[in-house]
Amino acid sequence: MLETGVKAPDFKLMDKDSREVSLSDFKGKKVVLYFYSKDNTAGCTKQACGFAELYPHFREKGAEVIGISKDSVASHIKFAEKYQLPFILLADPDLEAIKAYDVWQEKNNYGKKTMGVVRTTYLIDEEGIIEKAFTRVRAAENPAKMLEAL
Repeated sequence: MLETGVKAPDFKLMDKDSREVSLSDFKGKKVVLYFYSKDNTAGCTKQACGFAELYPHFREKGAEVIGISKDSVASHIKFAEKYQLPFILLADPDLEAIKAYDVWQEKNNYGKKTMGVVRTTYLIDEEGIIEKAFTRVRAAENPAKMLEAL
């Protein structure tokens, strides 16, 4: 996990509308950047729906919400449509941002060691500096805690 006070790595990834999005596009705004494992899984769906429900409050506070997983653009389209997700979802199949933010780590799943995304959320300030970093977050609680952190 990256530490607070460091410059957040920039990235260029495709969103669910096949547009290229960079972190630097949001200079001057706070960004809640969250990394999750997979579209349409129980925890990731709870987290995404929580962010969707609170999204107007994030916008009122001048913040943008961005979710990143290694899923494809096509998967993000279906996920966003199914749950009416109003925020940005970015596809990172090559693990560019996932590795840059140090969330691709070894996981122990029922005794089997695998590599995967560790659910992590960063609050990035208007200048692109990591203000807060939360690792191994609880999916259902994360959106409210991030709103509180703002």
